[in-house]
Amino acid sequence: MENPRVLFISQEISPFMPETEVSKMSRDLPNGMHELGIEVRLFMPRFGCVNERRNQLHEVIRLSGMNLVIDGADHPLIIKVASMQNTRMQVYFIDNEDYFHRKEPLIDPRYKMPYLDNDERSLFFCKGVLETVKKLRWSPDVIHCHGWMSAFAPLLIKKAYADDPLLAGARVVYSIYNDDFEVPLSPHLRRKMAAMGIARKEVELLKEPNFLNLTKLAIKHSDAVITCSRTIDSEITGFLSTQQKLRSVMDIETKGNYIETYSQLYNRLLIGAGRKRRFRSTPPPRKAATRPSPAKVKAMQAGIPPSNRNKNAQPELLDPMEQNDEQSIINNPSI
Repeated sequence: MENPRVLFISQEISPFMPETEVSKMSRDLPNGMHELGIEVRLFMPRFGCVNERRNQLHEVIRLSGMNLVIDGADHPLIIKVASMQNTRMQVYFIDNEDYFHRKEPLIDPRYKMPYLDNDERSLFFCKGVLETVKKLRWSPDVIHCHGWMSAFAPLLIKKAYADDPLLAGARVVYSIYNDDFEVPLSPHLRRKMAAMGIARKEVELLKEPNFLNLTKLAIKHSDAVITCSRTIDSEITGFLSTQQKLRSVMDIETKGNYIETYSQLYNRLLIGAGRKRRFRSTPPPRKAATRPSPAKVKAMQAGIPPSNRNKNAQPELLDPMEQNDEQSIINNPSI
């Protein structure tokens, strides 16, 4: 049976961004799943404060070059990738000079206010992730969104990509954090989304495009919701109680072995979707590599050609911890 696949769409991931509730969970949860043998893909915006040199970001040429239309204008989509420290995971970065080459991620330092185009930046990010996944020809079983900049993804998946064979069957999980923005998004947001193929009736909640209504929109189009912060606005918890279609609403304690709890949630979603893949609760056994036999080592040291060595010599098991790391995606064009 193939391993299940989880796509993580996150506003920020540590250590590329300062550690917050969102960035820490967006690092630790995928890493925990990866250690269980789950296939994971992680995406975040390539904000200007992400140091490309220190973090060794590289552009993935074969995934870049597409133009995304936001509010009638073409914006080039650039995909970069970097390895996460002390793990075998790769992080994909959605980049665009118009939207993300600013030192401050969300607040305009000139006016101490949110950027006026934060709505477009969020739309570009979410659409860029989904288009890149399509280009990778990688079909996720679960799509887990973290942070309000990922809040448009559930709607896009359920409506704009409802007929896409790679994304249509995925279950969507939305994690709610106390990452409120005080100034509403653009009053023209619904018109911009209509240009992306989203019917106006689907975004009636965004008549007032504030944080609460954006969160409600994400909840409405998700299959499961996680409340990750200790304090969640009472209006959101009240809205959660009215959503009968939600398959699961959970308040997961982020201390201790919460990875198993997430695995159980993902499994319930897969069972509900009729998918055969299942999540593990313990890491898979590591495959043992082999080391050359003593006779082969002596032959190599003596310079004896392979054709003259004893082919009946039995290989010796190598400690699994001595195996080489996976080759980086940067050097592996097949990924």
